[in-house]
Amino acid sequence: MKRLLITGAAGRLGSMARQRLGHLADVVRLSDIADLGIAAPHEELVICDLADADAVDALVADCGGIVHFGGHATEAPWSAIGGANIEGMVNLYEAVRRHGRRSRIVFASSNHAIGFYRQSETIDADVPTRPDSLYGVSKVFGEALASMYHDKFGIETAIVRIGSCFPEPADHRMLATWMSADDLVALIERIFDIPVLGCPIIYGVSDNDRRWWDNSKVSYLGWRPRDNAERFRAQLDAAMDPPAPDAGDALYQGGLLATDGIHEE
Repeated sequence: MKRLLITGAAGRLGSMARQRLGHLADVVRLSDIADLGIAAPHEELVICDLADADAVDALVADCGGIVHFGGHATEAPWSAIGGANIEGMVNLYEAVRRHGRRSRIVFASSNHAIGFYRQSETIDADVPTRPDSLYGVSKVFGEALASMYHDKFGIETAIVRIGSCFPEPADHRMLATWMSADDLVALIERIFDIPVLGCPIIYGVSDNDRRWWDNSKVSYLGWRPRDNAERFRAQLDAAMDPPAPDAGDALYQGGLLATDGIHEE
């Protein structure tokens, strides 16, 4: 494509995408509210607050694809989540609509949209959402917004419920939720390569021996994750004890966010 937009490009996943997705477009437009450093020859750097509708409208112009990592990435008081994750999503989709629906979007949703399901359950894309936090609620909103803009205006979005995308699992729960950077990059490549995308829900998880999420509904994408968190099990067992059987991170797919309280102002 001519131009790819990556929002949240100063964050952990956005920085990874900046390093590894440049081959998808002639120009990569990188956006964040934080410092983005020095632009490479094929990059455009844009400081943009997603809650600023006019700024987002200009940001989206001429972009054939959008990888939307922008927003508030953890649980917080609603004042922190609402602007970036609610207003920001509306501004993004409205900008795409106004610019003629040419952009295909990768929306970084989260496992916290379904975090109250038990770890004893296996779920697919058709289960009702069960958010475990205000952050999870904001992701459910984003998923619903993407669905509506697809049905009403034909804007294609891959809703990726990312599990835990880190260099390696940090705890025993992540043996089920871990997604390698290689598998995430391969997924994004397929999302932009497939002729017809639609608006699928995809669980962002590697091919772990232990997993709770069934991606059979999106087999048409042709994406096959290759990495497996099981190779880290012995390392984790040596570093820490597994959680107690009645602990939130042993009971719920969303882990401790399911047992955390509301973050008040």
